[in-house]
Amino acid sequence: MRNLILIVLLVIIPMTRSQGQTLAVLKYDGGGDWYSNPTALKNLIQFSNTHGATKLKLKPEVVHPEDPALFSYPFIHMTGHGNVVFSDEALKNLNTYLIGGGFLHIDDNYGMKPYILPQLKKLFPSKVLKEVPSDHPIFNLIFEFPDGLPKIHEHDGLAPQALGIFHENRLILLCTFESDLSDGWEDQSVHKDPEDIRLKALQMGANIIKYAFEF
Repeated sequence: MRNLILIVLLVIIPMTRSQGQTLAVLKYDGGGDWYSNPTALKNLIQFSNTHGATKLKLKPEVVHPEDPALFSYPFIHMTGHGNVVFSDEALKNLNTYLIGGGFLHIDDNYGMKPYILPQLKKLFPSKVLKEVPSDHPIFNLIFEFPDGLPKIHEHDGLAPQALGIFHENRLILLCTFESDLSDGWEDQSVHKDPEDIRLKALQMGANIIKYAFEF
């Protein structure tokens, strides 16, 4: 199985062009609501195809980190409010996936942060989750965000924070806290966000996808 995973990784992940690619939502263990914001990634894909010159398949998939199919998706999105647990097999697969060229975006839907941080330490014991500076390409590839991550929903009165894990100078894992980006990607009828706020969320998301495919 390990050899199969590595073969799939080497064949799939280097395909950096977005044409015909499928994105996925990460289904994790621990009881957290990984299924939050069910319309978010679909809407982001549509926006990215229209405004970001991607040609992604419109329907995202769902993948568990223990599933070898993980390596078929160049971009994985993860969200939720609660507990997160990665098994040893999940940690091994995610580590191999990310080091090999995959990209994971973790958007805290408010409540995930205290649970995901210990899991990330297990995922990359020797790497540090560090702030992504506002001049990083992810904030200006298509749409300009000179101040960094935009604020979409207010909960705790704290500034939005983009934290990342880097490998060989490439951002391979992005955590967005105190922002609620994926709430802004949802159908407008769900949260009834003002159009300018929802647009910021979608624009930032399109930048993230662009970075995942081009770097």
